[in-house]
Amino acid sequence: MAPRSLPGLLAWYRHHRRSLPWRRSRDPYRVWVAEVMLQQTTVKTVLPYYERFLARFPDVHALAVAPETDVVAAWSGLGYYHRARNLHRASRHLVERHAGRFPRTLLAALAIPGVGLYTASAILSIAHDQPLAVVDGNVRRVLARVFALRGPEWRSDAPFYNLASDLLDPAAPGDWNQALMELGATICTPRRPACPACPLRAQCAARRSGQQEELPEARARRKPIDVTVAVALVQRQGQFLLVRRAEGRLLSAMWELPQTTLESHGLPDLATELRERHALEVAPGQLLATARHTITHRRIRVEVYAARLRRRPAEDPARFVWATPAGLRSLPVSSMTYKILRAVAGGQLPLQFA
Repeated sequence: MAPRSLPGLLAWYRHHRRSLPWRRSRDPYRVWVAEVMLQQTTVKTVLPYYERFLARFPDVHALAVAPETDVVAAWSGLGYYHRARNLHRASRHLVERHAGRFPRTLLAALAIPGVGLYTASAILSIAHDQPLAVVDGNVRRVLARVFALRGPEWRSDAPFYNLASDLLDPAAPGDWNQALMELGATICTPRRPACPACPLRAQCAARRSGQQEELPEARARRKPIDVTVAVALVQRQGQFLLVRRAEGRLLSAMWELPQTTLESHGLPDLATELRERHALEVAPGQLLATARHTITHRRIRVEVYAARLRRRPAEDPARFVWATPAGLRSLPVSSMTYKILRAVAGGQLPLQFA
């Protein structure tokens, strides 16, 4: 088999790369925060969060001493909140074991809470020039198309890491990794790739055969489940009632509007579930708005009902809080909560968001 290479990729990247805030520094902390935020999230969405997060927690020491609730609040709206908690735990690990410095070896980096092979390799290559390849969805798509990679052996990450390692430019590993990711994000996109603008168009096997949109071959995905969640909007003097979720994996300890679980039947279970889970006695009324949301493999129809309290909840700031829309930024709340309140504001109520 002829040796594989990607001539012209690095020059293309250095001429065309987007100006992004995390590319203005090789500070491992800033690279790390960006890499964690960008997992399962678009650059456009991340940009304002990144700037605010760095303003609030400018270095690993500031992050390590902050309360977890403050870290999650700064993350609110980005989703996948275990990323924020892992980032916080990892910052304390770095302060306690590495004097606040990100280690320079892969073995030590992989020992950091929440840091896997992709994140460790990205940080070490970009910040420390370590010759480590990265593989994300963008890299996988570019390689699969350029080399027309098909078959069951190409449905896992391991062979892509091997190929990416063979292609890696050891003189500029950080730029090389970012070049592959940049090409996949801006040119070699999942649908309608801009092949005429691609620096690898002449050697792209998928383009020559007209199969660029068929590769990479799709992995088997879990079939989504349709569920309905009913929400009680309880208001008082321009504020609405929030409750705190129980500790657990999904949205652990986040603040949210009182609502049914994903296993419920929606409105028929609303009053009962709020009584049993939060000791809240509510009387649901008019349907105010509906919204759509997706979490993991669930497609959620959200129904928001005006509700009144049958009796006042306990004065317990660890379980209940009254908040204005402008006050949400100081609380760890989910993107679903923002979406619900925007749906209500658009349909019925003059809520203003900070």
